[in-house]
Amino acid sequence: MAGSTPHPLKGSLNGTPDEVAAIIAGADTAVSAVASYITFLTSEKRASPKTIENYARDLVRFFEFLFDHLEGDASLQDLATLSVGDFRAFLAHRRRDGLSAKSIARTLSTLRGFYGHLERENLATNHALKRLKSPKIPHSIPKPVSETAALSLVEDAGTISAEPWVAARDTAITTLLYACGLRIAEALSLNQSDAPLSDTLRIIGKGNKERIVPVLPAAREAVDQYIALCPHPLDSDEPLFVGVRGKRLNPREVQKLMAILRARLGLPDTATPHALRHSFATHLLSAGGDLRSIQELLGHASLSSTQVYTEVDTNRLREIYDKAHPAQLRPKG
Repeated sequence: MAGSTPHPLKGSLNGTPDEVAAIIAGADTAVSAVASYITFLTSEKRASPKTIENYARDLVRFFEFLFDHLEGDASLQDLATLSVGDFRAFLAHRRRDGLSAKSIARTLSTLRGFYGHLERENLATNHALKRLKSPKIPHSIPKPVSETAALSLVEDAGTISAEPWVAARDTAITTLLYACGLRIAEALSLNQSDAPLSDTLRIIGKGNKERIVPVLPAAREAVDQYIALCPHPLDSDEPLFVGVRGKRLNPREVQKLMAILRARLGLPDTATPHALRHSFATHLLSAGGDLRSIQELLGHASLSSTQVYTEVDTNRLREIYDKAHPAQLRPKG
């Protein structure tokens, strides 16, 4: 498979484990093993739909590569006998497809997880992966928007759609992202049984980790307004945020909304739905919030994940210092 552009996937990565595995270009035993691994991720690891989609895509591309590399469908025996060179050839192939170092690292993590599952289930054993090092990922820090921009995004969200209930929905979602620091998947996974919102909201985040977040009056009022205007029946076990057909809202719709808003407000491409979560944390830190509390509000398993926001705040303070300190403003000469 020498081309630099991977061909479109034939099938859905969001179906059942068997439906996802059916996309795999491998022998029946290998396909069954992939289905078993996807089931494990779904039922036992309780990975998010987005995580499962990414892992499934990695495995589909891996087996596509093996089909050409081995000149046929890969079997469990083939998986057990792949060498370090074979794995390196696959990763090099993915680099030519344009994957970033971060995506390559995730792909390697996917393969390690898959092979770990094969070994636990006594299906195949291959320790060649342990000899591969993950690529170095460039250090990056979150890219929040300013407090003024965040408030503008929330306020303008309700001005895009001509449908009053859709406008109210968009306002409610963006308010939750910024006021509660929710991930987009967490906001869209809420059901009608979660409303009306109280002073706190129970969120099940990454890795099935539960956290309790406070709910500001503005967020409660925005959700109440949306519920009052929504024309679709909202039963207790039905999704809270729905699209025009009454089904659970697709994250892509929120991403498109943010693209329109940032173009209107002159914001950079980094002003995504997730940037509102970054802004929530950064603005709390700037206002004197402590890291441990912010860690709990964000649902981070590790404090190190939250500490990156101190870098954002330090950089922001440095910019203010450079622009406003009297020593910087003194006329030269």
